[in-house]
Amino acid sequence: MAESRTPEEIEADIEAQREQLAHTVDQLGAKLDVKSRAQDKMAEVKDRATTDTGSPRPEVLAAAGSLAAMAVVLIVWRLRRTH
Repeated sequence: MAESRTPEEIEADIEAQREQLAHTVDQLGAKLDVKSRAQDKMAEVKDRATTDTGSPRPEVLAAAGSLAAMAVVLIVWRLRRTH
């Protein structure tokens, strides 16, 4: 036998489903907001790469320096190899 529900119970279920749907639509909207997500990611990267005073972290500077040195070495090596 089917359970008999009152109109108030049905209305409460409909309202709960509306709220859940609204929440889902809000979540999808946030995921589709590419500009906002990119800005959030940039802020996160900046926070990880800088100290509380805003200066670059020493390990970030060391990594950047190492990459720059490697690039110079590779360029010099390629130039010497081709000549």
